[in-house]
Amino acid sequence: VQLVESGGGLAQAGGSLRLSCRFSGSTFGLYVMNWYRQGPGKQRELVAMITSGQSTNYADSVKGRFSIIRDNADNAVYLQMNHLKPEDSAVYYCKASHTMRIGPEYWGQGTQVTVSS
Repeated sequence: VQLVESGGGLAQAGGSLRLSCRFSGSTFGLYVMNWYRQGPGKQRELVAMITSGQSTNYADSVKGRFSIIRDNADNAVYLQMNHLKPEDSAVYYCKASHTMRIGPEYWGQGTQVTVSS
């Protein structure tokens, strides 16, 4: 499995960014897709996840501001980030984990998001 993220960059507080994660190398529908982030000096944390059936879950810190979107036809997952805050600044990672919890988890290379106040 290969995961390639894109879409990070610099945004102002209150602005928006959309991250993309392209999946290849296996059957996309067998994987739960996740977005994690790791800020400076912080542990990596789960931001949002989505199953192949489109069930979602969000960290409390992003509920109502971020949306995870899955395109099963295009083997891609997106993270739409609105009303950004400086504390959202982090490296964002895409992760794929098998729905049956078998085999390894796969991570993308990460994409930097920086939100200025």
